[in-house]
Amino acid sequence: MEADFSGYATKAGLKCSDGRTIMPDAFKDNHGAKVPLVWQHGHSEPGNVLGHALLENRTDGVYTYGYFNDTEAGKSAKTLVQHGDIVCLSIYANKLYEKGKNVIHGSIREVSLVLSGANPGALIDNVNLAHNDGEIETLEDEAIIYTGLSLEHEDLVEEKEKEPELVHASDLTVQEVYDSLTSEQKDLVHFMIGAALEAADTTATHSEESETEEDLTHQEGTEMPRNVFEQNDPASTSAKPTLTHDQLTAIMTDAKRTGSLKESFLQHAVTYGIENIDLLFPDARTITSSPEFVARRMEWVSGVLNGTRHSPFSRIKSQSADITHDDARAKGYVKASLKKEEWFGLTERVTTPQTIYKKQKLDRDDIIDITDLDVVAWLKAEMRVMLDEEIARAVLIGDGRDVADPDKIKEANIRPIATDDEFYAHQTLVASSVVGDDLVDAIVVQREFYRGSGNPAMYCTERTLTELLVLKDTLGRRLYSTEAELAAALRVSKIVTVPVMEDYVITDIADPLKTADLVCILVNLSDYTLGADRGGAIAMFDDFDIDYNQYKYLIETRLSGALTKFKSAQVIGRRNN
Repeated sequence: MEADFSGYATKAGLKCSDGRTIMPDAFKDNHGAKVPLVWQHGHSEPGNVLGHALLENRTDGVYTYGYFNDTEAGKSAKTLVQHGDIVCLSIYANKLYEKGKNVIHGSIREVSLVLSGANPGALIDNVNLAHNDGEIETLEDEAIIYTGLSLEHEDLVEEKEKEPELVHASDLTVQEVYDSLTSEQKDLVHFMIGAALEAADTTATHSEESETEEDLTHQEGTEMPRNVFEQNDPASTSAKPTLTHDQLTAIMTDAKRTGSLKESFLQHAVTYGIENIDLLFPDARTITSSPEFVARRMEWVSGVLNGTRHSPFSRIKSQSADITHDDARAKGYVKASLKKEEWFGLTERVTTPQTIYKKQKLDRDDIIDITDLDVVAWLKAEMRVMLDEEIARAVLIGDGRDVADPDKIKEANIRPIATDDEFYAHQTLVASSVVGDDLVDAIVVQREFYRGSGNPAMYCTERTLTELLVLKDTLGRRLYSTEAELAAALRVSKIVTVPVMEDYVITDIADPLKTADLVCILVNLSDYTLGADRGGAIAMFDDFDIDYNQYKYLIETRLSGALTKFKSAQVIGRRNN
């Protein structure tokens, strides 16, 4: 059946107003397909369907043959086309795939007759999807593509050759070829034109000197230009490498073969003397908005700080009455005998606060010059993270600094659980040979000395956790497949790994001359109290030093910390000697 009209549904190499270009064979999978022919891309009612269109993929685009149906809408549209009132087509496509700004694959779902007034030419309209909540989502793989091309009547098409014609580079204008280049390729063309003009200028100058044997003079205050892109460049007086036409042809031939203009130039850089070729290509870009900190794992810090009890008073006093002695027991009475008073002792411990701080400064010039990120906010975040880690470290094991160090967080102010008095933290040291399953048994057996609240958590190193998780039975099967199973076997609520506990050494309370490697700490941190007065809470201060043009930042807190319950922690160590 003879088609009512025909024309290009879309053209290859068509650069749209948003910068995207339809590439050849982008819709080759639609060759021979039959799609609906609609009016103005209308989908609201069946009357908008005018007929159907057959698609034919060609090297220069997708050609379509239109057939109107016998409905009133189809007859009206056919009349408008025959009279030349409607002359434009567009397509609706989805499953669009882009590489860079080039559309290299898609699927045509319909061909539409459109009014020329609504057809600005090369244009791609993305499809917007409205949700019930009012949000509008842009579908990146669907679009309506206006080509701005006029349709043809079938009787005129029959006079043309039916075979698809190849589009040769010679058919394109210089401007069209230049517009098809990327920005990087344009920069490269500018460089080569400048080098060629410089070479031509130098050749012409030498030729004229040899013929006339006269010196060339210039008007006062002017200089001979050496390059259309680098006017009056002192470096241009020295010899520079140039590209001949044959060399450029070889480079472009390799680029077509490899598919990469950059790789082709890099391969010929040494041969043709192109220096600093990397200046033509874009600089490296950071993948994050700010520098990443190289730090220890910090997940455990918030658990420690949030798990402790917080007191509004910075001076912590704990009082205990030991009623475990026999003298505190109730006694039986014998008639006519003396009744004895019970006896038990009272103990008291007071912990006072200490100020803990971090201080930093930045030159104002640096703050102004650093435009890629908010360096002040980034610096303040680092100060808070490190302050929190230091407090959490002091709670569990102490800050590790020498006693004589003026920066030391004193253990009398924030009392470390690992080295606390035996009255509050029970110490158990096992032999160096106790490893693996024997270590699990030792921890469970020593649980009888725990008098803290509820079920404790176990704080250990990643090394210790791995040592226990890899335990296997005689058949080679894992004893504990998950951390939860291991925690249940150890009778603890959870296992928390603490990087700062690595290689930490504790002193044997029974024999101070002997040491042991810290294995783990069992404690419910609700039995540990951190106290700070209202003015001693964590606060950030900043000030400006006019004399040195510097901003100074300070974050500090004044607090105390200590266990406040009898035998509320267990410290497990492995002897060194």
